[in-house]
Amino acid sequence: IHARWSGEACWIPLGDFRLGAGDLENPTGLPAPGDLLFHPAGPSETEILFPYGTTRFAAQSGPLTGSHFLTIVDGRDQLAEMGRRVLWEGAQEIAFETPW
Repeated sequence: IHARWSGEACWIPLGDFRLGAGDLENPTGLPAPGDLLFHPAGPSETEILFPYGTTRFAAQSGPLTGSHFLTIVDGRDQLAEMGRRVLWEGAQEIAFETPW
């Protein structure tokens, strides 16, 4: 889903999901394109922020921060197209896989 308040980013809502990891680690609100953030429930619901361009992580209530947990390395050149597709075509399916 396109992130309305964060600029060039998409978000993956996780609802009431609880990771159980406690506080955020090295929280940031200014991720680089392809640097995914995990945000636990609080002022916003639990979510993953997926920036594809210039991003300032925020919600309607104001700025947010998240823990950077994953960096897209291969396919970074396709991030802008992913963002365009989500913005104009709506929510897209996503899957996270490891190469091993």
